[in-house]
Amino acid sequence: MIKYPILKQGTTIGVTAPSSGVPAELHHLIHKACGRLESKGYHVICGETVWTQVKARSAPARKRAAEFNKMMQEDEIQLIFPPWGGVLLVEILEYIDFNRMKPKWVLGYSDTSLLLLAITLNTGIATAHGTNLVDIRGETSDETTAKWEEVLNTKVNSSVLQKSSEKYQKEWEFDNPTPHIFNLTEPTMWKSVSGSNVTISGRLLGGCIDVIRHLIGTPYGQAAEFQRKYINNEPVLWFFENCELKTDDLRRTLVQMKLAGWFENSAGILFGRSSAITSAEEYSVKDVYQELYEELGIPIIFDIDCGHLPPQMTFVNGAYADAALINGKGTLLQHFI
Repeated sequence: MIKYPILKQGTTIGVTAPSSGVPAELHHLIHKACGRLESKGYHVICGETVWTQVKARSAPARKRAAEFNKMMQEDEIQLIFPPWGGVLLVEILEYIDFNRMKPKWVLGYSDTSLLLLAITLNTGIATAHGTNLVDIRGETSDETTAKWEEVLNTKVNSSVLQKSSEKYQKEWEFDNPTPHIFNLTEPTMWKSVSGSNVTISGRLLGGCIDVIRHLIGTPYGQAAEFQRKYINNEPVLWFFENCELKTDDLRRTLVQMKLAGWFENSAGILFGRSSAITSAEEYSVKDVYQELYEELGIPIIFDIDCGHLPPQMTFVNGAYADAALINGKGTLLQHFI
């Protein structure tokens, strides 16, 4: 059985940096984000790792893990909300105490998704792939981003519906901020490899494909064992977002996942939109999706609201979901069962 935390109004939120911390010149971003949460009635506690950044990480691996473990074991904290992702979260996995974790939400994306997936695979505790803390610092949030609260407030045996965004952000314009942080300029259009409308149902698992691939072959990435132990061998609905992988590296990664058995007993795959789709010798990302579709024989939807071209939906690792694409528009109905 999947263990679903619940985010109660007025609860305590812990902010820690299991990957990258925040350099001094950007501390104001975290102060703003924490202030927004406090204006909603939450109590926010920031750990020491949030405020430092040296040699591509917030702190040494043991210190990052210790601070995270402490927050996961404290009763008052119901949500852990890292400031953002990074590049070296993988270093802390061997120091994470999976056996003593209390069910509580961990929310984020990018490098944080490596930790999210490891937690769900190894404990059966649902985790939330969605906005980073830094992106809720605006005066308002767009409708898609703002759904994180409703999703995390969903009770066991209840469902929550999200709809695809109207527009997404193609690139950051730091000198032209909006009240909701993002510059949403490009029309959102979900697509399928088959070219037709698609509905896929299964247990959600996924994250940033650049980093979750590094779970393969480790004790923390046993997808088949997770299916047997926690979801009664129900099929998995994978969701991936690509931060930096060119098409050839993306292809190699997907083949590795296939050979490692990650796609056995899979219902389908959802791919987020990506700016990292540079073709290699005319080998395009659509070629990658088409080949995977032909090899696996499962539906594939792409350009969904997930990842580094915001806004993004909140995907709950472990939840049973119905993902639907109808005439370019998407819905995600998640069931906390």
